[in-house]
Amino acid sequence: MNSLININIEILSHAKNLPIPSYQTEGAAGLDLFAALTQPVKICPLERVLIPTGLKIDLPPNMEAQIRPRSGIAYNYGITVLNSPGTIDSDYRGEIKIILINLSQDNFIIERGSRIAQMIFSPITKAKLSVVSTLNKTKRGSKGFGSTG
Repeated sequence: MNSLININIEILSHAKNLPIPSYQTEGAAGLDLFAALTQPVKICPLERVLIPTGLKIDLPPNMEAQIRPRSGIAYNYGITVLNSPGTIDSDYRGEIKIILINLSQDNFIIERGSRIAQMIFSPITKAKLSVVSTLNKTKRGSKGFGSTG
């Protein structure tokens, strides 16, 4: 069962003639985002760059857009999204830009129209935090960082 929500997007002048983000397969969870560059950008090993998409979005309240790496360029070239997943809040109206980092030993070139990341829409549940003197006990307790195997 597919559920669709309507998301308004604004396409900025430097993204004209680029594809609108789209799902590449029927079962895809994320829309591919494209680099809205005027000239190629070289990413050196361990360098991070901010790549514009030329898009703005209007999210409904209690929704977020998550920016995630594309598995193909991550595996094949070592290029990933640095703050993954990146969150776009429902009240943000600026251009979506992607922080890419090169974790390989080779330079990588991002061209205009390169598929650089994917965007997933997700509902948000807000929490009210209550301060207590002690938390409920569990079998695991405070064991972490590999303690479960």
